[in-house]
Amino acid sequence: MWALMGAVCLCHCIFGQLFETKVKGAPRLICSVPGSPGLPGKHGPSGPPGADGNVGIPGRDGRDGRKGEKGEKGDTGFKGRVGPTGRIGGRGDRGPAGKRGPTGENGDVGLVGSLGPDGEKGDKGKRGQKGTAGICKCGSLLPKSAFSVGITSSYPQEKTPIKFNKVLFDEGGHYNPQTGKFICAYPGVYYFSYDITLANKHLAIGLVQNGQYRIKTFDANTGNHDVASGSTVMYLNSEDEVWLEIFFHDQNGLFADPGWADSLFSGFLLYADTNYFDTLAEDYT
Repeated sequence: MWALMGAVCLCHCIFGQLFETKVKGAPRLICSVPGSPGLPGKHGPSGPPGADGNVGIPGRDGRDGRKGEKGEKGDTGFKGRVGPTGRIGGRGDRGPAGKRGPTGENGDVGLVGSLGPDGEKGDKGKRGQKGTAGICKCGSLLPKSAFSVGITSSYPQEKTPIKFNKVLFDEGGHYNPQTGKFICAYPGVYYFSYDITLANKHLAIGLVQNGQYRIKTFDANTGNHDVASGSTVMYLNSEDEVWLEIFFHDQNGLFADPGWADSLFSGFLLYADTNYFDTLAEDYT
């Protein structure tokens, strides 16, 4: 089979060449394989220049050239318009003090200011000249202090001033029925006394000066009404306090009838302190 195919191909080649030579008038060739290409020939002469072509696409920008030399200064231009006001800048450093300006006119007098603090105590001054003698009014300077008070309730509370609330006499107003205390106004020697009716209980009562007992009296209950009394003389300073109180537990047999004045507490000034009296007289003159 292969031989048959080779013969067909050979016949086709021969007949093809014969036909081609007949048409072109070329020499007849026997069927053969083309040979290898020959060497290149010499360049022919240059042809005439062709016509100008169309304008091409613009090329890319070239690199920047070197910086040129500085030119001469031009003429001053016209002044431009004022631009908008900028923001306020930060506060700068304080500048040096300027020269003192001329003195202005005196202003109006201002309001009076508040009082300042007290100054230090000054030195003692010299004694002044002796004045004229005053008129003696010693009688009007005689201090007076006296009281006598009763009570309208029985069996008072223990260890507290007994409030004698029925005022019979109070020269100077130095006894206080709200507290039951006599308050000394003039230092000096005073006399105090008490007369207390007791019933149904024993009685332990004392005279007190500024929290200290000066007199203590005890009376036992015998089944009948009885009277306990006491008195003393003592010196008092100004603002000293004097009162009566029960000094023992369940020994408060003080009895009082609201219609009578049977339980009494009294006192009065015998004489004032002479030094105090002299000072008072000097202050008065």
